Amino acid sequence: MKEGGLGLCLLIMLWAATALVVPGQSQSVSSPEALAAAGQQAMAHGDYAAAEEKFEQLAHLEPGIAEIHATLAAICFKQREYERAIAEIRAAQRLKPSLPRLDSLLGLSLAEEDKFAEALPHLEKGFHQTSDPEVRRQCGLELLRVYSNLGRDADAVETSLALNKAYPDDPEVLYHTGRIYGSYAYTVMEKLHDTAPGSIWMLQAQGEANESQKNWDAAIVAFNHVLVIDPKRPGIHYRLGRVYLGRFRDSGKTEDRDAAMREFSEELMLDPGNGNAAYELAYLEEENGRVEEAAREYELALQRHPDFEEALVGLAGIDVNSGKAADAVPLLERATRLRPDDEVAWWRLAQADRATGNRQDQEKALAMFQKIHQIIPGTLRNTSAADEVTPQRIEADTHQ
Repeated sequence: MKEGGLGLCLLIMLWAATALVVPGQSQSVSSPEALAAAGQQAMAHGDYAAAEEKFEQLAHLEPGIAEIHATLAAICFKQREYERAIAEIRAAQRLKPSLPRLDSLLGLSLAEEDKFAEALPHLEKGFHQTSDPEVRRQCGLELLRVYSNLGRDADAVETSLALNKAYPDDPEVLYHTGRIYGSYAYTVMEKLHDTAPGSIWMLQAQGEANESQKNWDAAIVAFNHVLVIDPKRPGIHYRLGRVYLGRFRDSGKTEDRDAAMREFSEELMLDPGNGNAAYELAYLEEENGRVEEAAREYELALQRHPDFEEALVGLAGIDVNSGKAADAVPLLERATRLRPDDEVAWWRLAQADRATGNRQDQEKALAMFQKIHQIIPGTLRNTSAADEVTPQRIEADTHQ
């Protein structure tokens, strides 16, 4: 982390500067007191080059004071003079082994010099034992790089999980841990490819990867190859249905829509408990105007998965449009409890309450919808390749 460590440096510099004690002498411009004051003032103004010069002079006059070397080490680290920082840290530790925080700074400095094995125990101590959140954060970030360079991918992932838990909203932490997860996943997939290139697992991984990249044709080939090896493998017809559905959304070709419906039906024959397949079939039936068939499929999904939020919203939408708003209200109330941020559920609940004459609840539901949606046309949820099932949608015209 070549840009890391600034927060830690500032902590050490502030601590060392306030803790600094030099023998009393006359206040000449070259006295220890004057040099210390000038160095501290330079640090306060961000002039680290000037601060380094003053503390170098001070270290020459008072070489036996550990705090001077500690402060100089932190300044050198900030100046990216890592070898010099390491030398000053070691000098400070020889003079006063109990000096706090220097062990972490030593680990950071060694890591910046790519001395990963030597840096590792210092960084692990700083990450796992320190109570200072900034020191722990910097040591954790540097540990990710050290573990990666030492080929200890599992340790890097474990540290990433700990960092995400400790600093869940930190953009730098999220960026670096995300890279670790991606790299580890790639490494595992490469190992799978090397050890079992023609296995079902490899073919399934290829299909899912191609699906995520909207490489529909390659995904279809991979998933069909899985079915050649194991015709009754659960979940594969569903994945094929999703691929055909994705291609239908892109191309508009009805044969892709029909293929998707066929695959979802095949999945339900193999696994009647696959609620996602029942839901997708219901969604397509509704799109095609076969409302009664769609309602049956939604009900089938909800029989086995009563907390299937999207299915609740889908069935309720059919009820509202079929003049059965009273049946829709409890479905939508349940849906909004399960997922309070679903704008489609709140919108349909407002419609159902209006149809049943419940003006007060209609206004509450509409207010929640507006709070989530912020009445910005065109921002309603659309189908994404990342969605596990096709999300319910409403028309962009949302005026009551």
